[in-house]
Amino acid sequence: MARKPNYNFEKRQKDLARIKKKEEKLQKKALKKDALGNDIPEGDEPEDEGTETPTEADKA
Repeated sequence: MARKPNYNFEKRQKDLARIKKKEEKLQKKALKKDALGNDIPEGDEPEDEGTETPTEADKA
């Protein structure tokens, strides 16, 4: 007699793989954001309002 498939186990494995892939995608996005210099550290330094917007001299 053949064994019954354990669908709950298969579903859990798919869910774990989906979660892992989503986390990797978020990490990749964060690394890309860091490389571009757009990342703002949270709580490390006070935020200056005028530093984030580029000026006309920076664009040229």
